Amino acid sequence: MVQYNPKTWLSIIFHSYSRFVVKTMMPALIFMGVFTTIVCVVMLDVFGFNKTHFQNTTALHSLLGIVLGLFLVFRTNSAYDRWWEGRKLWGGMVNSTRNYALKLSAYLPKGDLETRKWFAQMIPNFVVASKEHLRQGVQLSELEAAEPGFPDSIKEIAHKPNRIAGMMYDKVNSLYVSGKLTGDQFRVLDKEMKDFIDIIGACERIKNTPIPYSYAMFIKKFIFIYIITLPFGFVTSFEYITIPTTLLITFVLLSVELIAEEIEDPFGRDINDLPTDQLAGRIKENIREILL
Repeated sequence: MVQYNPKTWLSIIFHSYSRFVVKTMMPALIFMGVFTTIVCVVMLDVFGFNKTHFQNTTALHSLLGIVLGLFLVFRTNSAYDRWWEGRKLWGGMVNSTRNYALKLSAYLPKGDLETRKWFAQMIPNFVVASKEHLRQGVQLSELEAAEPGFPDSIKEIAHKPNRIAGMMYDKVNSLYVSGKLTGDQFRVLDKEMKDFIDIIGACERIKNTPIPYSYAMFIKKFIFIYIITLPFGFVTSFEYITIPTTLLITFVLLSVELIAEEIEDPFGRDINDLPTDQLAGRIKENIREILL
């Protein structure tokens, strides 16, 4: 995620991310530049069209632009809602892990360093497994071996966050059975464990439920039809100024769609995705500070 000062206009306007956007859209911009140039040459130089021979259609594009604007507003709002909901969920992850560690620290004897260390490793393991589960899969090398045989016990498990949460449930239950936790304390800890599963489930809902296909398809079709017909609407009025005008409009419309595509899945490694790596590291530091 980009760290920036929203009050510094120049640094935002000329940020390197702009070059990334331009590079990503370069094939489309080159195509539109070549296509618009061909349209201008054919209509102005070959056929000699001008305002008296060929009436422009800017009014039509103005009307269509209103409808396209409504589509793009829906697109950006839906994408940002997914991004912001993901951020709230990971804020809940930070709070739930802290609450869980604080309660464990209060309930466990100060001298039980073995149990404290186990939870100090397993709680961050759940967080790390969760963030990687939402990406391309969990790397066992990123997890700490809280007990002998830990990597082998989760190696073949498809949903590793569930497995780690289950191991913490088993540990808390064994503490209750052995009399180290009371029934009330067990119920209090159970609430925090439930929050862990609820958060990862909500994140999976965001990741596995993209924007409805019909919306995605028609927005892209509408943008394509709009920009591909722009040269015909401007050519007799703007003549060769149509080329930079069309490229500017293409850049603006495609940029909005590109940004929406990038932030609608906020759990990856793109420049605008959530800083889950930093959040996981912060949680790990907090948990160790509380329990050890």
